[in-house]
Amino acid sequence: MLPKGFFDRRAVVMAGLALVLAGSAFGAAASNTSPIGSTNVTVADPTVPRPPGTPCTVQLFSGVAFNDFNPRPYAYTPPTGCGTHWSKVVLEADFSVTAGRQFDRTATLWLGGVNLYFGTTEEPSSTVAPSWHVERDLTDYSALLRQAGNGQALIGNVVDSTYTGVIYGSAKLLFYPVSILAPAAPAPDAVIPLGSDPIGNTVSLTTSTSQLSKSLTLPTNVERAYLDVFAQSQNADEFWYTCVPDQYAAEVQECGGGNFREAEVSIDGQPAGVAPVYPWIYSGGIDPYLWRPTTGVQTLNFMPYRIDLTPFAGVLSNGAAHQVAVSVAGANNYFSATASLLLYLDPHAKTVSGQIERNTLVGQPPTPTIGSTLSTDASGNITGAITTQLSRHFIITGYANTSRGRVETTVDQTVGFGDVQTFTINDTTYCQVTDQQTSSDSTSQSSIGGFVTGKYSEHVRYPLHLDVNEAIAADGSFRLATVAHQGDEKSTVHQLFGITLYSAKLNNTVDSDDTLAFDASGNLTSHSNQQSTQSFTFNDSLGGCYRTDVGSFNGAVSSYATGTGCPNKQNRVFWFTHPDGSPENGNAVLGW
Repeated sequence: MLPKGFFDRRAVVMAGLALVLAGSAFGAAASNTSPIGSTNVTVADPTVPRPPGTPCTVQLFSGVAFNDFNPRPYAYTPPTGCGTHWSKVVLEADFSVTAGRQFDRTATLWLGGVNLYFGTTEEPSSTVAPSWHVERDLTDYSALLRQAGNGQALIGNVVDSTYTGVIYGSAKLLFYPVSILAPAAPAPDAVIPLGSDPIGNTVSLTTSTSQLSKSLTLPTNVERAYLDVFAQSQNADEFWYTCVPDQYAAEVQECGGGNFREAEVSIDGQPAGVAPVYPWIYSGGIDPYLWRPTTGVQTLNFMPYRIDLTPFAGVLSNGAAHQVAVSVAGANNYFSATASLLLYLDPHAKTVSGQIERNTLVGQPPTPTIGSTLSTDASGNITGAITTQLSRHFIITGYANTSRGRVETTVDQTVGFGDVQTFTINDTTYCQVTDQQTSSDSTSQSSIGGFVTGKYSEHVRYPLHLDVNEAIAADGSFRLATVAHQGDEKSTVHQLFGITLYSAKLNNTVDSDDTLAFDASGNLTSHSNQQSTQSFTFNDSLGGCYRTDVGSFNGAVSSYATGTGCPNKQNRVFWFTHPDGSPENGNAVLGW
């Protein structure tokens, strides 16, 4: 039997959907100006789509120079003239670095301890001063943005006689007012950072046991809960995806510590969720020419991974202090982490009670299986592969007694990691081929009285292929040829009372290759055959379509196409969708 009010609610949803589709604005179209021939940063990523209406703008900072490791503070005051609830909130930031020599640097923006942006910077050259634009959908952080507060920008940078590139940045928030065509977003009622810095900073996780942790006493009427997690590899962990288990490191002349990394979330010490770690490659990574002018996947603008903690809603509402923690399995000096807890509160109840009924993640430690076919012949030549495999399926179920009745939520997730490192090592060759696949298949399902009311499914894949081949000549000079493939694949399905309301698919791939030449002393003498392509596609069940393709050769854009395969060869996506891959909430219907 269908629950009371099912047909009424379905009618309301469908009517609202028809209204929005009838008057919705499209967005995320690429620039009409062709970048062919440009040596500046050029990526295929879509911008955040916008609703109709003129936004109110709050400038966070403008034209600030980053030439040391000191934070750049700013004060934030909510906008006037756009109300206190918004249909959408977007962060826009613009960065540049002067021509010269400079490393890629980590960039973060903060407000009240909450991360607003996380990414890295482009490396300059002696002749190119790159500039780039990033955006982040901050609509789910609206509760934070209703209050005045202090924030800061952090881009630690060394400027001296050797490293001369000065980084500049500006950032602003755009608030889109509510209208009949753009209703107020059903954003979380509270946004709570896990970090201890009241303004904002990351926490270094040096080992698997290191934690980003905070004791929280939360409102007593939590109805839904999510955690946005960033875990960025730094220092010795920067190239974790090429490392091998310690017992093989000396033999194959690689970094140790293994190549499995995964973010683990716990509540009061109990495993509560898993976030796969994306193998980001920064603009100075492996071979800097690979990423000019098109960077790797998400290099300039990381996306958080959102974990559904709703099964714990009843526990989190009991008025006691709860320890919420994030760690990175396999961390080996170190990962830079931050996380924000997003809470939806029951508007018609002061207290919510409940318990965890089932948690099969308990007792499943993130311990991969290691295998090896390495062999050494009589001449000392090494061939073979090292494999790392881990797959875990878990179910977490909990209930919350809310004003709507007892709501039972189940998170059913399978996380997978597979890596094969193949080596050919002899007097004239050092070749390492990395084939890695990180995956997560999850479903969040809510039910009342045994009847499934809402269901959200999400599937992500992070394929990585690296072929690094060093050829050594008789005179000691050598050539280093690199081929790289990165991918970001995501598909989502929203269902309400068994009806599929919305589905979407995203695919972002970057393919790059280059060859470096070194003399016998290890000095770079030249590079050749640099070329790269990026393809970013997005399609959804409402007819939204986005595709942009970028190609480069020898550091300049050689091809550019946008809208290919879309109706009338135009990118058209609805303002409430997420073509950029930003996280969604399963129980929020299309974000409104």
